[in-house]
Amino acid sequence: MAETEQVKPLAPAAFQIRSDEEETMPVQSNTRRRNCVNCCGCLAAILSILAVTVIVLVLTVFHVRDPVVRVFLQRLELANGTLPKEVNVTLLADVSVRNPNAAAYRFKNGTTTIYYGGEVVGEANTPPGMAKARRTLHMNVTVDLTPSKLLISDISSARALNMSCSTIISGKVRILGIVKKYIEVRVNCTMTYSSATRAIQGGNCKPIPSI
Repeated sequence: MAETEQVKPLAPAAFQIRSDEEETMPVQSNTRRRNCVNCCGCLAAILSILAVTVIVLVLTVFHVRDPVVRVFLQRLELANGTLPKEVNVTLLADVSVRNPNAAAYRFKNGTTTIYYGGEVVGEANTPPGMAKARRTLHMNVTVDLTPSKLLISDISSARALNMSCSTIISGKVRILGIVKKYIEVRVNCTMTYSSATRAIQGGNCKPIPSI
């Protein structure tokens, strides 16, 4: 009987050990929940940063704008200051391509056409090239004009020649090998040549909407 009474106190001790294990379970659950919330918060912050970065790139770097083309007629070259009917007039033009994009604008051969009195009096090809990012490329173009009777009489009488020219340049802009856009630029420029001073004034250019 005495040995049986000594064994009985062991039952409360076993019950006490099971109670400690049950108390640790809510603590572990709270820890897992806290870690899950922290991971979700970090993931949401990373996704937000990526979204803002993509929006900024689309509005700035990946936004492709049309280059700006200007044509300025520098001078007319006449043989000995005269204009025989069988001799062409050489017109020197400066064609500039300003690229506002964050990547280079590569273009192929273009055309520059000179008009006088509503008629085509000369045409020349502009060479292919590349305008670097946010830079301006200048090209010298020589156009041979075929003098008409009206042109001869205007130059001989020292009158002002109101001319215009149309330039078409087509190329593409490629950014990081991801964004690629083909761009065709058309401009129409007007200028006035004074036979008395042999100077060209004007050079006002306006873009022509693509067809």
